[in-house]
Amino acid sequence: MGTTWTAHDIPDQHGRVAVVTGANTGLGFATADALAARGATVVLAVRDVDKGTRAAARMTGDVTVQRLDLTSLDSVRDAAAALREAHPRIDLLVNNAGVMYTPRQTTRDGFELQFGTNHLGHFALTGLLLDRLLPVPGSRVVTVSSVGHRIRAAIHFDDLQWERSYSRVGAYGQSKLANLMFTYELQRRLAARGASTVAVAAHPGVADTELVRNSPTALRAPVELLAPLVTQPPAMGALPTLRAATDPAVLGGQYYGPGGRGEVRGNPRLVTSSPQSYDLAAQRRLWAVSEELTGVTSPV
Repeated sequence: MGTTWTAHDIPDQHGRVAVVTGANTGLGFATADALAARGATVVLAVRDVDKGTRAAARMTGDVTVQRLDLTSLDSVRDAAAALREAHPRIDLLVNNAGVMYTPRQTTRDGFELQFGTNHLGHFALTGLLLDRLLPVPGSRVVTVSSVGHRIRAAIHFDDLQWERSYSRVGAYGQSKLANLMFTYELQRRLAARGASTVAVAAHPGVADTELVRNSPTALRAPVELLAPLVTQPPAMGALPTLRAATDPAVLGGQYYGPGGRGEVRGNPRLVTSSPQSYDLAAQRRLWAVSEELTGVTSPV
């Protein structure tokens, strides 16, 4: 492989089963499409089955659709049960789906929407599917974070659900920081078990996707105006995830993002996350709280 990693560097994926959340549009679609084109059996885990079916029809290869609503733990459990029944082995789980800068809302289980969807839903799904990955040599859990994990971000253990006050940007930052802490803690647990499964994180830089539709009004106009200069298309934004998912040189606990200035655009490379994301005590505390909130206990 050259020094500039592209979709052409994705190894043959025949024989691998990949589950990609939020795969009917944007980054998820680009990720699933590339994996399917290289021969993977791909499951689009999406909230809207009709949209997922239309997305699958635009892909080549073995692609199926599974309903998954990350805002409902019942839906997460139902989806995991269906996936377990259909696939005795899973090689790759890509935790990609997410919401960004939403107004104050809660999930069906009463969690703040961004934290509940971006972190807790994926935490539960991973825990429920992990025993399908553990026996598979080289299996991976790839969780998509964001440069937003650095912006007004902290894990507010005293008010995880933002009940006292609410910041769209702060809540998003918390959820994306949680994605990284989850990845690092999961990798530590996998390594302690001696598992060949690894946990890896990625971020797309600033990609031109539908996520910006919930941006505060004051931010939306400048973002749309500057988009051609500061964003990259979903196919490029998906490359860090694809590298984390397929590059044979990837190691557990690594984090991939665009290689350009400020990690905004460019081909994927190994990057580092914020200092607080590496806080071991906070990672462990978040894991314990997540188990308590979701009722899902991981096999690791």
